[in-house]
Amino acid sequence: MRYLVTVCCFCLFLSCDLFKIHKKETSSKEIVAIVNTEKLFKTDFINVLPKNIHKIDSHVMAKSYIHDWAINKLLLEKAKNNSSSETMDQINGLVKDYRESLLINNYKEQLVKQKLDTVITEEELKEFYLSNKENFKLNEELIKIKFLHIDNNINDKKKILALFKSDDILDLEELEKQALSFKFHQFNDSVWRELDNVLLKLPFSKKKLLKKTKFIQKQDSIGLYLVIVKDVLERNSTAPLSYVTSTIEQMILHNRKIQLIRKIEKTIIKDATQNNNFKIY
Repeated sequence: MRYLVTVCCFCLFLSCDLFKIHKKETSSKEIVAIVNTEKLFKTDFINVLPKNIHKIDSHVMAKSYIHDWAINKLLLEKAKNNSSSETMDQINGLVKDYRESLLINNYKEQLVKQKLDTVITEEELKEFYLSNKENFKLNEELIKIKFLHIDNNINDKKKILALFKSDDILDLEELEKQALSFKFHQFNDSVWRELDNVLLKLPFSKKKLLKKTKFIQKQDSIGLYLVIVKDVLERNSTAPLSYVTSTIEQMILHNRKIQLIRKIEKTIIKDATQNNNFKIY
């Protein structure tokens, strides 16, 4: 009996201490608003406010946040009270389906990251391109072009003109050394570019640039424009492999991803069947 009283006193003492601790923890979380039984603590929205914000602005934003929180809670309560059991069941079903879908898709993505082969060889790119050439029609004109814009008063204009016209790599390197004295330039004519983007920088018509021209120039009050068109591709032409390489890589990886997911699903079904975790009656 004496032992029982001692245990009860100890439990009572422990309960009082726990109550004090809980009360201290609760008071440390400053309640800023209450809607029915829902409480909004200061710590719930303090991180939402931008740092180093003016005190007045902080007060306005905090008040707005609390107001929106209250409206949301009140509307939610009204919605629950005024929704039929059938509607609630439908919503709960949608939430359940969405949650499951998120979990499954996240799991699949993790498996794909671990197991997907992302290495694509040149042979694979070429094979895919040749097999699907009809799907790579251009929606815009492409051009391989070299151009240069210089000031009218630039020194050694004749020398620059000769270097620009030359196909010698050493002359190109010599031209590159003077790049800081040019208004703008583009010397790499081995890359296909969208003609519309090129026209933003040059005072030539589209018709003019679509002609394969060895050399054209134009001078105005701003400066001298030098252009050499190496090659052009009209709209609806078959896009060159170099221009659609990144697209083909994405398509190949997408196909691999689909095949990998199908393989994973087949493996899961097979394992579950063998372990008697999946049965069809």
